[in-house]
Amino acid sequence: MAIDLIANLDKKITATRWRSLKLYNAYRLLIALLLLATQDLLNNVNWLQNAKADLFSILVLGYFAFSIISAIFTWFEKPNIDINLPIQIIIDIAFIVMLMHAQEDGQSGVGLLLIITIASASLISEGRLALFYAAIASIGILLEQSFRILFIDNSSSNYTPTALLGLGCFATAWLAYSLAKRTKQSELLASQRGLDVQNMAQINALITHEMHDGVLVVDQEFHIKHHNFQAEKLLGLESKNWQERPLAEVSADIANLMQQWLEDTETPHNFAPTNAAIPNILKINVLSRELRLRFLPISEDGNPKSRNQGAVIFIEDWSQMQTQAHQVKLAALGRLTANIAHEIRNPLSAISHANQLLQEEDTDPSTKRMLQIISDNVQRVDQIIKDVLELNRRDRTNQEVIHLESFILDFYTQFCAVEKIPATCFKLSLINAETLISFDRRHLNQILWNLCKNGWRHCKKTENSLELALTLADKTKTVQIDINDDGEGIHESVRSHLFEPFFTTEKSGTGLGLYIARELADANGAKLQYKALDSNNGSGSQFTIHLKKV
Repeated sequence: MAIDLIANLDKKITATRWRSLKLYNAYRLLIALLLLATQDLLNNVNWLQNAKADLFSILVLGYFAFSIISAIFTWFEKPNIDINLPIQIIIDIAFIVMLMHAQEDGQSGVGLLLIITIASASLISEGRLALFYAAIASIGILLEQSFRILFIDNSSSNYTPTALLGLGCFATAWLAYSLAKRTKQSELLASQRGLDVQNMAQINALITHEMHDGVLVVDQEFHIKHHNFQAEKLLGLESKNWQERPLAEVSADIANLMQQWLEDTETPHNFAPTNAAIPNILKINVLSRELRLRFLPISEDGNPKSRNQGAVIFIEDWSQMQTQAHQVKLAALGRLTANIAHEIRNPLSAISHANQLLQEEDTDPSTKRMLQIISDNVQRVDQIIKDVLELNRRDRTNQEVIHLESFILDFYTQFCAVEKIPATCFKLSLINAETLISFDRRHLNQILWNLCKNGWRHCKKTENSLELALTLADKTKTVQIDINDDGEGIHESVRSHLFEPFFTTEKSGTGLGLYIARELADANGAKLQYKALDSNNGSGSQFTIHLKKV
């Protein structure tokens, strides 16, 4: 990133130097035209044939030709600027010195052009060779003055104007060098700051992209300045760039809530930034999901009026947070109930053993009836304890690669034998594929046993009343197991509580079968879902297990 930025900066500086050199060539061409205009060359067409043509006019015409040639090479940016610029400046200085010498009165008015030439060259070259150009100009004007004194006019032996002009050239070169150096340092500092800002922007984008909460940055005009992927997901937006789009196009509800937040002036003026979001928690419902919004002003000066400068909106999935909190509570409750179950099992075993002894000794029918009730409830409590202990071991999975078709066929045979189900009432549908999954064999057997047992209990127990089907999902690496029954189905008001622990509609049920089945499926990376086969008549149920293939 830093290398690319430096390369781009060098290209930009080079392009700027070429533009400056083109501007200087335009200035030189203009000066040459002005010098031509001061000479009466246009009225004397045959001036080249005049042997007495003065030197100054010839030099002006040569300077004009040099200006045109330099402008052409500069326009096409040939050759390299580090070669082109020194050549032009040295020839420029030579022409100006010769024009000074060719002046009839010997005055150095043209010499002032040296100051502009040296200053321009120093700025274009960023201070490099600045003193070199000044030295060449000073040597040139000193030689010209010496030649004039020795061979033309012995009386004009005053070097003061020449020395002052030379000092002016050096002073201009030094000032231009200092200015160019400071400008270069400023450009380098600006490029470093730009790199820091760019890196910081990338870091902020990465942080907001990895956040579990959605983030919207909105300015005072209610236009979105930044958003992350999670915001699109929570708000159900299309995956596209929403930057500079009005907030109302994204969500009119959020825009209305932000307007209410802006109009709220009850927040204390001296609230801390860390607590600024506490009174600004609002909730909305989007896509059957409850979202919590937190509004933070972009400016953190503690003044409520700073809200008018814009806001950062944090979007949290409140329903997911409640689900996570519920899972934490259930985990703590599971550990507690597991400990209680261990403590209950010993006295329960003693009660069961004493009850069996009483059943063997007592022959009174009414007493036997009471003892049988005790025995049935002891077995029910023991089953609850087994389910609770099994639930507590849900994370202790021993996954292995399972050939699904063979496993389901073995399960089907065993289940029909143990539960004494006629083969005509239980339909098995398999696929001709070598489907391999990674799953805990004992957990998968328990899930299928619970689901099929529930289906057999509620079905009509006629031909094909219960069905176990294996299907492959199209274009995905998943396979699903469907358990269908033709029972009365589950009422719509009960479906939302279907997988809750200890929820049951039967007097003899524990309410843990479906809950344990779903927990065991989640522990192995599978999903268990319910679907009504006939939602209009409310008859028939389907439980589907979604599994990943190996």
